[in-house]
Amino acid sequence: MVEKITIAIDGLSSCGKSSFAKTIARELGYLYIDTGAMYRAMTLALIRAGVEDVSTLDAEALQRILSTCQIGFLRAHDGHLEVAINGESVEQSIRGEKVNAMVSQVAAIPAVRDMLVEQQRAIGKNGGVVMDGRDIGLVVFPHAELKIFMVADINVRANRRYAELTAKGQQVTLGQVKQNLEMRDEIDQTRAYNPMRRADDAVLLDNSSMTPAEQMDWFRALLRERMACNSNREAQ
Repeated sequence: MVEKITIAIDGLSSCGKSSFAKTIARELGYLYIDTGAMYRAMTLALIRAGVEDVSTLDAEALQRILSTCQIGFLRAHDGHLEVAINGESVEQSIRGEKVNAMVSQVAAIPAVRDMLVEQQRAIGKNGGVVMDGRDIGLVVFPHAELKIFMVADINVRANRRYAELTAKGQQVTLGQVKQNLEMRDEIDQTRAYNPMRRADDAVLLDNSSMTPAEQMDWFRALLRERMACNSNREAQ
């Protein structure tokens, strides 16, 4: 029986991490966890609580909201997991521009990160999981057997995100989308608490000019190589 491993996928916004991770999980029969959706759900919870500016939120008010907010997952009719707040699926509600504009600031709050990292570790403690986010390979699962860090050209990412949003009927311009991505990159990479950066043992994947099929071919080759190395070490 092949031991199930933990696969950590980190990287910039709109690099296609979630789609890539979902495909890997489906192929391997692993559990897929979108940690970005968890931070989006927490952002939505704060918005629903009346928070418009994270910088004005004091510690007591934040703790009060966190204490009444349980972020988790529900299994949908088609079998995939949807992020939920207190048992209510919010998978669609977390994808709007209001959440987009606030999520990086919310994700930079230490109390929020600590709460969600603890949940993420509990979910993936037994392996057999593909988890994507910003700090999976460094903070959540620093000993993950396979780590991937994804990047792509900012213009490619902006076009991908713009196509996704307009397909859902959202009224945004390409310039607005690009500006939002640049802002999120800056916040994610410079926040004081657990900033996003590539782990030393993470394999870099620049998918700017790759199709989804090419990405999976790349992953399969990487996985075969990694498994062969592990087998050789165990045989010695």
